[in-house]
Amino acid sequence: MTVNEIMAELKTMGSESVKNILLKHGVKEPFFGVKVAQLKTIQKKIKRDYQLAKDLFATSNADDMYLAGLIADDEKMTKADLQLWVKEAVSNNISEYTVPWVAAGSSYGFELAIDWINFEEEHIAATGWATLANVVSLKPDNELNTEILLSLLTRVEQTIHSSPNRVRSTMNSFIISTGVYVARLNKEAIAVAHKIGVVKVDQNGTACKVASAADYIKKATEKHIAIVKKKTVKC
Repeated sequence: MTVNEIMAELKTMGSESVKNILLKHGVKEPFFGVKVAQLKTIQKKIKRDYQLAKDLFATSNADDMYLAGLIADDEKMTKADLQLWVKEAVSNNISEYTVPWVAAGSSYGFELAIDWINFEEEHIAATGWATLANVVSLKPDNELNTEILLSLLTRVEQTIHSSPNRVRSTMNSFIISTGVYVARLNKEAIAVAHKIGVVKVDQNGTACKVASAADYIKKATEKHIAIVKKKTVKC
């Protein structure tokens, strides 16, 4: 399928009601308002396509960009590709899901995430923390730098309540992922979660709620005798 063919198909799938919901969740124009389930029907046809993913992302249409993340060949993504994507990821679903998924599956996820969390632009910093949350859930513990992760937990403890809105949300996700998926840091993540307490995030009037990191980690670890890493973070 070509970019034009995909865009024509997505346009027919678009829904004003879905679009209105997504607008409240921080998705920005242009986009058609296509459900993720419908995007996945196209993903199944294409599977993975490095160049097509880049071409779709370049349209700046949020539906195309989300689909680009689903079909991206993460291992082929270059640093330059990912740096371009993070700058253009102004919609919440792209900055907090699409780009972090692809970055975490690439060879540069951890390295770039450490850089991105220092940006003043809210969407880039949020992408950085979301990428870290995905990296720790995917990579074996022996491939993770525990010392750096521990310092990041301390940083979250000290700065989360003074950080921008979407950064607070993805920082909270990072604590949860670290506590659930990094066995050596389970206790440390829970301790940080208790110290920060309730994390307030403006959800723009939607029904979304910020998970209690301490409660989430506790429930997740009680269900699993051994920590099982994710095979994929894309959904």
